[in-house]
Amino acid sequence: MSPPLVSLDHITRRFGALMANDDVSLAVLPGEIHALLGENGAGKSTLVKILYGLIQPDSGSISLDGKAMRFGSPQEARAAGIGMVFQHFSLFENLTVAENIALVLPAKAGLKRLDQRISAIATRYGLPLDPQRPVWSLSAGERQRVEIVRALIQEPRVLVLDEPTSVLTPQEATTLFATLKRLKAEGKALIYISHKLEEVRQLCDRASILRAGRLVATCDPKAYSAHQLGELMMGRDIGAVRPPSGDAVGAVRLRLKDLSLAAPDLHGVSLHEISLEVREGEVLGVAGIAGNGQSELFAALSGESRTLAEAIVIGGHAVGDQGINRRRALDAAFVPEERNGHAAVGAMNLADNLFLSRHALPGLLRHGFIDKSALLARTDEVIAGFDVRTAGPEAAARTLSGGNLQKFVVGRELARQPRLLVINQPTWGVDALAAAAIRQAIVELATRGAAVLVISQDLDELYEVSDRLCALAHGHLSVPRPASELDRSAIGLLMGGANQFTAGAAHVS
Repeated sequence: MSPPLVSLDHITRRFGALMANDDVSLAVLPGEIHALLGENGAGKSTLVKILYGLIQPDSGSISLDGKAMRFGSPQEARAAGIGMVFQHFSLFENLTVAENIALVLPAKAGLKRLDQRISAIATRYGLPLDPQRPVWSLSAGERQRVEIVRALIQEPRVLVLDEPTSVLTPQEATTLFATLKRLKAEGKALIYISHKLEEVRQLCDRASILRAGRLVATCDPKAYSAHQLGELMMGRDIGAVRPPSGDAVGAVRLRLKDLSLAAPDLHGVSLHEISLEVREGEVLGVAGIAGNGQSELFAALSGESRTLAEAIVIGGHAVGDQGINRRRALDAAFVPEERNGHAAVGAMNLADNLFLSRHALPGLLRHGFIDKSALLARTDEVIAGFDVRTAGPEAAARTLSGGNLQKFVVGRELARQPRLLVINQPTWGVDALAAAAIRQAIVELATRGAAVLVISQDLDELYEVSDRLCALAHGHLSVPRPASELDRSAIGLLMGGANQFTAGAAHVS
């Protein structure tokens, strides 16, 4: 076995009372794709940020080719040969591809011949890019390429990738895997963070698993099932989501007819003649790559964007020109993608956040005043029912981890048993156990007779919960079809805009 290209030895990092990394040691070989797995809060991000110079360890050391290193900044890490591709894009929309890449290069590098360098790397690794295109005009997959080329142009020997396929179609993910295998063949060391355990099994040579800040296992991921890897991450059985019965379906609860909306701003997406029906007792999944109109569709459904009254009908009532309170009064509930600032106010406590989404509904007001005891009781029910780890209903929302806040905002809506649920990215950024709990709650809500529309970029999730599937691409919606009739390749093509057609008058019963 070759000696490690990069080693992290006995890394410890504490944030107040929280032990983020507890004596963690990790070694990655040249020509190896090494997965780093763990639930939310397990310490993955802290560990790679230490490697990249964003955070300093309290103790422990980093070695590159056997030589001790200490990186005081990302610039020092990059200069030593460490590259990182973050989960969330850090690109300036109004700059070109080349200008965004130039921002991470030394000032003396300048823009001369940069286009040629970008094109050479893009060709070498199968990542086609036009250096002069503005970023706002790129798809999510193309933006991912910019992030990767920006890292590769600095000629790293070690590359960290954090959830690199979270916004890619299956076809784009296959292209990315080919690129990573080229890098592996060149002898580079890759650290791969992902919650998609099947792709970890497919791609990675070894996997190191963190739990509560400690390294609990290093293994060959191919020797384990995805379910077993999840149990190693969580330290307990996750439990499989029971699939939807497919027995639906009752009356139409949500109908969209020729819904069209102009883009809200320069970088938004217009919606084009979207038509669909969601019946009581079914889950309709809407697949799509980020930036193809999901946010605009959710805003139209929730009443944050208004349209013609008859374009949106809930329970037989035309509400396209009505706000969210009217739609909630018709027993509809809405969970937006962004939990911080959109679904919850960080500075407010959980009870007050629950009141924000129920103030126009009966049960929490007495003679025009907030019924505090009822509000605290309802909040306690959500906390207990969805296993929200918090100090209690009067804890500030900002004190919760991302996964626990997501469980709270989902639980807040599901706990009142709505007859229609519209939910955008239901398990974004949550660990396997929380994701399974949220998905099971969605399926059970439909089983009890609710109509559910799930917007998600995660195909695994959509296939797990959906009775029917469709895809949103460039603001156009494909005709919903039974999930069993659409394989991943077919839905991936629809997500990319191939065979694009709108649902139009095709209201599928």
